[in-house]
Amino acid sequence: MEIRELRYFVAVAEELHFGKAAQRLEMAQPPLSRAIARLERQLGVTLLERTSRRVTLTKAGAVLLSEARSILSAAAAAERRTRQAAQSRPRLVLAVKSGTAGELLARLLDAYRAEPGAATVDLLLCEAHQQQELLHNGQADVALLHLPFDSAAGLDTEILYSEGQVAILPASHPLAGRSQIRLAEVTALPELPMARWPGHGGSYPEGPGPEVQNLTQLFQLIALGHTTVVIPESAGADPRRDLAAVPLLDAPPVTTVIAWPSQSRLRAAADLVRVATRL
Repeated sequence: MEIRELRYFVAVAEELHFGKAAQRLEMAQPPLSRAIARLERQLGVTLLERTSRRVTLTKAGAVLLSEARSILSAAAAAERRTRQAAQSRPRLVLAVKSGTAGELLARLLDAYRAEPGAATVDLLLCEAHQQQELLHNGQADVALLHLPFDSAAGLDTEILYSEGQVAILPASHPLAGRSQIRLAEVTALPELPMARWPGHGGSYPEGPGPEVQNLTQLFQLIALGHTTVVIPESAGADPRRDLAAVPLLDAPPVTTVIAWPSQSRLRAAADLVRVATRL
C-alpha cells in the first residue's frame, strides 16, 4: 500500500461519499473510484459497500480506517520532525488547552528559555481534547494534559502536580457566597445545567446543558445564567467580576501531566520535560 492510496481511502471512508471525497482531495471522481477498487483487489477484501444511495464501511474497512489514520499521522510527524532536525536552531511545538495552566506555563517557558541551547517554543493553543491528536499527528511535540479529563493513551507522561476543583457560578447566585460546597449541590441545580464538553471523539454527551468548546465561551454563558461548570482550581483562579469560583469539598483531584509521543527522540522535547518536572 502507498501513502497516496491510504489518503484516498481515508477521505472516502470519512466522507462516505465518493463525490465529496474527490472534492476534498481536489481530484476527479473516476480515478478515485479506480484507486479504491485497486486497493481492495490488492488486499483481497471489500472495504466499502456501495449502493446507488449510500456508501458504508465494512468491518475490514473500519479496521483499515483506524490503521490508515495512524500511518498518515506518523508520516506527517516524520516529515515535520525531519525538516525540524535540519534547522540551525531547533523549534518545539507545545500544545496547551486555551485558558489552562497559566501560571505553570509562564514559569515553564521562562525556565526553559534560560537553559543553554534552548529551542524556540511555539505555543499551540487548542480546544478541549485536541492535545492528544496534535501529538499523534505530529503537529505538536509536547503537550500539557489534565487527567482524567484528557486522554494520555499512546503517550509517555510525567506528573507535574495535582489540584482540587472549583464550581464556577454567576456571582449573583446564592451558592456563590459559600466558602465550600459539595459536588451534588452543583449538579442538582435545575436552573444551571452543567455545561457539556466534547469527548475524545469530538461528540458531546447527552444532557440539558449547553455545548461548549473553550473557557471564554463557557464563562460568558455562566455570567448570563445559562450554565455552570466544574473545573480545576488553576483554570478558575482569576474569575471575571460577574463570576465566582467556589471550592468543592468532594470533587476528585485533577492531575496535570506533560506528555509526548512514546516514539519521540527529540532532545529539545526531553529538555523541556526535564525543566517541567524540576519546576
